[in-house]
Amino acid sequence: MSGLRSKVITLYKHLQYLGRDYPGLNGPQKFRKQIHDAFIKNKDERDPKKIVALLAQGRYLAKEVEALYSLKKYRSVKQRYSCNEMQSGNAN
Repeated sequence: MSGLRSKVITLYKHLQYLGRDYPGLNGPQKFRKQIHDAFIKNKDERDPKKIVALLAQGRYLAKEVEALYSLKKYRSVKQRYSCNEMQSGNAN
């Protein structure tokens, strides 16, 4: 059971860390509060199978948020390079 506890704490800390860059107005605060509320809601869960399922759900959420950040970075890089190409194309 203590192995699951450490995995839960690690996942919680990772999700809270990911929440710092969540997009939108009040995005980081809202995301972190939702994560906190979800963990509080399930704090009394004792069934190891249920805890493992919840951990899997949390890991999936973390991967989705990481994908969102990757897409956001990709779009900003693409926009910068497309603007540079347009400017250099007009100069010739």
